Amino acid sequence: MSTLVVLKFDSVEGARQMRDRLLDLQKQQLLQVEDAAIMSKDANGKPKLEQLHNLAGAGALGGAFWGMLFGLLFFIPILGLAVGAAAGALAGSMSDVGIDDKFIKQVGESITPGTAALFLLVSNVTVDKVLDQIKDIKFEVLQTNLSTEQESQLRASLGQSAPAAAAGAPTDAAEAAPAAQAPTGDVSATPASQMSSSDAPATPASQEPASQAPASEPPTE
Repeated sequence: MSTLVVLKFDSVEGARQMRDRLLDLQKQQLLQVEDAAIMSKDANGKPKLEQLHNLAGAGALGGAFWGMLFGLLFFIPILGLAVGAAAGALAGSMSDVGIDDKFIKQVGESITPGTAALFLLVSNVTVDKVLDQIKDIKFEVLQTNLSTEQESQLRASLGQSAPAAAAGAPTDAAEAAPAAQAPTGDVSATPASQMSSSDAPATPASQEPASQAPASEPPTE
C-alpha cells in the first residue's frame, strides 16, 4: 500500500535536498518513490509548485492531481471559498490517498512565506534505514495517511511530538471522573422511617430516667 507523507521545511532548498536524498535511497532499493511534488511560498507569499519530472513515466498521481491540490491549498482560501465548496474535487485519487478537507486546511495554513512542503507518495519503505539516512535534514511531519498509531510511531522515531491536546482536556482518567463522596457517618441524616430498632442510637446510662419507688400509703388508725 502506498503512503502519502507531507514534510515541512524552513526553505525550498531543504525540501529539494530531502527529495534528492530519497531518490538516491530509491536506487539502493530502500524505498519506492511513486510520485512527489514541492509546494512553497516565497518571501512575498507567492505560491509555487515544483513537480518531480525524473520519475519513470508521469508519476502515480500525475500533473493534474498536483495542480488540483495546489489550487485547493492556495487559491480556494484566496477566493474566499470554503474548502468544503471544493468537495467535488476531493473525489477519486485524492480520497484514495487520504486527502480531505481537514488535510487541506492544516497543510495550507502550515505553508507560510519562505517555507516549503514536500509531498511524497512512497511504498516498500525500509523505515529504520531510511530514517537513519535522513536524520541530518531538518524537517517536520505535517500529515500522513497512516493510522494514528503508525503516525505516532513515526513521529517518535524522528523525535517529534504529536499535535498538542486541546486545552483543558483531562490528562488522567482519575482527574476526569468526579470524586466519589463517602457516605456521612451522621445517623441523623438517615430518615427515622428508614431506621430499624437496631439502628437507633443507644441512650447513655446517665441519661436514663431513675426508676421511682411506689408511694407509701399513710398508716391507718
